[in-house]
Amino acid sequence: MNQLIPLFLAFVAGIVVGLFYFGGLWLTVQRLPQTRRPAVLSLVSLFIRLGLTLAVFYLVMAGRWERLLACLAGFLLMRLLLVRRWRPTPQPAGK
Repeated sequence: MNQLIPLFLAFVAGIVVGLFYFGGLWLTVQRLPQTRRPAVLSLVSLFIRLGLTLAVFYLVMAGRWERLLACLAGFLLMRLLLVRRWRPTPQPAGK
């Protein structure tokens, strides 16, 4: 039982990091048409999101591959949920 608590917390941390990473990506893509330098915005967003995500993965892992796997599972679950939520709706063929 005591071994499941850190795995559950790692899973929850993965969900939170996934929400941050993919939410930040979504916000970046939404702002690209309005910015004067889309390449700079994209790169800065990437480095911030990736840096924070990798840092959290490293801290959550604490030298245990099981925690890393649980964190990654939460991260991928959040990706799956957000992709389904933000998927564009198909347009009718006549429009």
